[in-house]
Amino acid sequence: MAQRNTWQRERVREALADARGFVSAQTLHATLREEKTGIGLATVYRALSGLATAGDADSLQSPEGEALYRACSTEGHHHHLICRSCGLTVEIEAKDVEAWAQRTASLHGFSEAEHVVDIFGLCTPCANRRAAAEGSASA
Repeated sequence: MAQRNTWQRERVREALADARGFVSAQTLHATLREEKTGIGLATVYRALSGLATAGDADSLQSPEGEALYRACSTEGHHHHLICRSCGLTVEIEAKDVEAWAQRTASLHGFSEAEHVVDIFGLCTPCANRRAAAEGSASA
């Protein structure tokens, strides 16, 4: 069943496009609440789920287990580098991962293998800020 393209869903899409990196439904809802849109949290969840299903948003699970979303314009399967501090997200190619996943599945008698690979770390600016903070704390 297709979702209707309501003004609420369109506003969630716009807010997601304006967000930096991956965000939770709660974070997006807080942004919309500050704008006094009247859009409820359940509506945000439904809209994000629909956007992810349609391929208009990437969805992943954070290391803490929370569902995160990001507006996506890339067609097809892809992977991400994600900063744990600021949320900066970079789409990456991972041809070695693709080949490994297919070989591993085949080796074990599996076909139609799918996988998700997202790499969490610190971007250079965040790593530099952390190093500077640790340096000043030990001084």
